[in-house]
Parts: sequence; C-alpha cells; structure tokens
Amino acid sequence: MAEHSISLSLPKRLGDLMVGLGVLQQAQLDQALDDQRKTGGKLGSILVQRGFLGEEPLLEFLAQQCGIRYVKLSPSAEIPPEVIAKIPENIARQHILLPIALEDTPKHGVTLTVAVADPLNVMIFDDIKMMTGLEIVSVLAAEKEIAAAIEKHYKQETAEEALEDILKSTGSSAAEAAGVDVVDKDEEQSAAGEDIISLERSGEETPVIQMVNLIISSAIKAKASDIHIEPFPKDMKVRFRIDGVLIPQSAPPKRFQNALVSRIKIMANLDISERRIPQDGRIKLKILKKEYALRVSILPCVNGEKVVMRVLDSSGLQVNLNNLGFEPESLSIFNKCMKAPYGINLITGPTGSGKSTTLYSALSILNEPGVNIATVEDPVEYQLQGINQVQVNAEVGLTFAAGLRSFLRQDPDIIMVGEIRDLETIQIAINAALTGHLVFSTLHTNDAPGAITRMGMMGIEPFLMSSSLLMVVAQRLVRGICKECRETYEVDEEWLVKFGIPKHQMQVANGKVALARGKGCENCTGTGYRGRQGLYEVLEVTDPIRELIMDRAPIAKIKEQARKQGMLNLRACAIRKVLSGGTTVEEMIRVTASS
Repeated sequence: MAEHSISLSLPKRLGDLMVGLGVLQQAQLDQALDDQRKTGGKLGSILVQRGFLGEEPLLEFLAQQCGIRYVKLSPSAEIPPEVIAKIPENIARQHILLPIALEDTPKHGVTLTVAVADPLNVMIFDDIKMMTGLEIVSVLAAEKEIAAAIEKHYKQETAEEALEDILKSTGSSAAEAAGVDVVDKDEEQSAAGEDIISLERSGEETPVIQMVNLIISSAIKAKASDIHIEPFPKDMKVRFRIDGVLIPQSAPPKRFQNALVSRIKIMANLDISERRIPQDGRIKLKILKKEYALRVSILPCVNGEKVVMRVLDSSGLQVNLNNLGFEPESLSIFNKCMKAPYGINLITGPTGSGKSTTLYSALSILNEPGVNIATVEDPVEYQLQGINQVQVNAEVGLTFAAGLRSFLRQDPDIIMVGEIRDLETIQIAINAALTGHLVFSTLHTNDAPGAITRMGMMGIEPFLMSSSLLMVVAQRLVRGICKECRETYEVDEEWLVKFGIPKHQMQVANGKVALARGKGCENCTGTGYRGRQGLYEVLEVTDPIRELIMDRAPIAKIKEQARKQGMLNLRACAIRKVLSGGTTVEEMIRVTASS
C-alpha cells in the first residue's frame, strides 16, 4: 500500500494560497481540512493521500513559497563521508534532515547544504550553524527520500552486531546467541524454583532491557506486524512476520529466556509470577517521536512461555481507499454500499488479511460531525477520534451481542461489530439493519458468496439475509515487488495459461509476456518483496442474488450469478496485479486458490 509522509505542517494560509493560485480547488482544501480535524494528520500528507496533489508538485510549491530550492534525492547518489560527518546521526534522525554538500563560496565562505523535510523548523538551522561554524543553506526534499538516505549514509549497527555487544557485556558470545552447541547448566533446573523477586530482578537487568528494546526496535524498523519469541529445548528463536511471512532473526541464548519474558510482562503490566495460564496485555512506547502499541500474548508451552507481540501502528489505518488495492469496478460497488443509509456490509477473510484496515478506512470516511458511530471490538486495537468504541469483556457479560444490544438504545447511525461469532450477534445485527442502521462487521469465510452459506448454517432465515445484506467483501493481502530491486523478465504465454491466466488479458509479443520480480536487496531483506496490497472480491447483493438466497440456491449458482453481474474473484484480482507488474505468479499461487 502506498504511503506518503510530508513532514511540513502546511499552515492553512498556504492552503488558501494554493487555492488562490489555482493549484488546489476550494472544495478539495475544505475536504482535506475536515480530514485533518478528524485524524489530526498533516494537511500536506492528506492532500497527497486524497489524490488532490502529487507529492512532487506539492513539494515544489512549498519550496517556492519558502524561498528555497526543491531537490530530489536519488537512491544511487553518493554523499562524501566528510559531508555526512558534519551533522551527528541522532540530530539527522530526530529532525529528518541530511547534509548533502559542502561548497566554498566567495560571498559566504564554506557553506553546508542541508536537505530538510520541514523548512519551517528554523531553530534547528541555528543549532547546526553553531555546531559546525558554517553557513547553512537549506533545501526541501521528500521525507521518505531523506529517511532512505540517512539509512544509507550513516553507518548503522546491525541487529546482530548490537546483540553481540550486549552479550559481550554479560560475558556471552554470538555462538551462544545462535544456539550453537551451548548448554547452560541452569537450563536443567526447573524454572518453577525461581521466586518472584529473582524474576523481577532479572527482568530489570540492563542487558535484558537492551535485548528487549533491540528486538522491538528491529521489528518496527523492519515494518514487522508480529514479533514471535519461541522457547525450544536447547535454544530460543525470534521471528518477525514481515509482509505476512515469518522471517528468522538473531536470538539471545536460551539462558536469557525467562528474563526476557519477565521483562516483557513488566512492560505489559502482567503477573510475572504466573506461568501456568495464558496472559494478554498491552505495551505503549514511543520510537523516534512516533507512538506504537504492542498487543502482547503469552502462552505457556512445554519448553517455557511463548510470546507473540502484535505491532499496532495507527498510521497504517484510515488509508485512502484508492490506495488499498481495489480494482476500479469493485471500488465503485464498495463506495456505493458503504454510503447506503441502512443494511449490513460484511468483510470476510482470515486473521491478518487486512480487514481492520479496510473497516477503519471506511469508518474514517463516514465519520462526520452529524453522524454517530459506535463500535464493539475484541480487542480495541486502535482508538479513533470521534468514534465511540467499546471493548468486549466476556467475564462481566459484555459480549458482542450485549454491546450491540446496548448500542440500539444509544441512537447510533453506524455500528461496527468487530466479529460475528454466534447466532445471537448476527440476529441483533440484522435487526439493527432492518430498523434503519448501517452495520459493518467481519465473518470468517473463504470467499464472499460463502458468507451467505455461513449465515444459513448459523440459523439465519433466507428472507432476513436477503432483506438486510448489502455487500460481502472477501479479501487477502499479497506481497508487492520491492521497488529498489525490481526487474522485468519474459515468460512463454503458454506457461501462464497453466495457472488459469486468460490469453486475452496478456500483452503478448513474439509469444512472450513481460512480468516483474524482485532480485533481492537490503531494502527487502533479500526476499524481493516489500509492502502488501489487497485483493478484494466484492459481492453486491442485487435483486437476482436476493432471489437465489430466497430459493436457498446452492453456493455454485450464487457464484455464477455474481460473476455474471461482474464480480471479480480473488484469483482474478491477483491475475490483474501479476500482469500489471504489482506482484509475482508465485505470490498469486500462495495467496489465492484457483477457481
């Protein structure tokens, strides 16, 4: 999914100036300002996300208004080490800036050119001038280009090197960290013999704190969605889920296992003495001025406690629907049903398929001052401004059904139910839809038509389904090809036909079809993939579909009618992305089933 990040705050007066000069329409500015009030984001980023302005034209305009040059930082450009050395790494990272040139000018003497993402931060220029004793010339560049250049030019200690340094301070070695034939005598002792004082003390030791911080910061830098810390008989493993795939990482030696778990429990306010039952908690932390939340799950296993931390980054939510990966015809149906006055819209797919992103993005569009939106979730992973969110608590009787029942007395316009798990919940949701409410929820099925069969198995009568359902969306996430190492290659058209790709969709030249793949580089950790995009199977419940539901037609007939009315299944969406160079054939096969 595309991301834009423009650090410049872009005051409203500059927005008005853009309207006055014809760069932006007043309606577009008003809509962006309304989004800013809801989300608190930067106006420049919102304008780009909305598609009102391209990032480069916006930056050129801003540079012109600030009286400085706009520069584009090429990934292949090399900056001399003596230039980079003028500004410390921590300053560069904190303020998102980069020294790019040293020049000896007749008028000002030696000047240092600094690329910045926010030229309005004039205080830092004074600090740099005092620090270096040089005249400073600022130029404007895109934040993401500066960040990439910082990663390239400032030598960073790798996670392996950082772990090695921590282990040296404890008298351990990298061999132990890799689990190479190292057996600690303490491993043979039962962990049950440790008392709460020793557990707490070990969790507060400096090397242990450094290890946990290193694991978390490495995961966030790698844009991992989950962190797995797993116990085994002679070692422990650390794996990050990156773009949906688990990637092994360097791990501390086995003897640090209990201390690491204790440290994570302390951070999540969990009971460090309880090691027999699962525990769930939450950690909030700030890294480089950005706030993150970690949802912590601890599970007792044979060889110790396994820890899984889900990284929750709210910046991934409220994404422009155009950037999620919808095909144009599917997006048109989604927008129509999303803005209906009442009815049920269901999002289906397995865990980690992006359902939350789609739901929250839709709710952020519908979230207006005159609309009352309420959600019941388990858990509430992200807190949204202007939306009433309720956390499920089954221990005190606050289930999805109980929360939904209470919502109907709270005068809501739009209701979001985190998941439909039982008959009572779906019955109340249908009742809400039939009494004038717009309902969003999720259901676990393999495809969109399968949701109708699933509701029938739960005991819902056909006339209730046909009168309340507006749309069912099945979705998956496929990995996108890394832009840094992307290359094109050719294959025989007959080879693609074997995977069900129709010939009429191919652009064939001399019997060959051009595809794309990633060679593997540092940016994608050698996988050839970076980032993910959605596949969306959108079933609109039209009158013909309603008739089939009423007749209790088999799922095959419903699928046939859905295709007739233009529904693209998941494989068809993946085929489009393969042929357009967005992903690979291998990824299409991994994520979607042939149908």
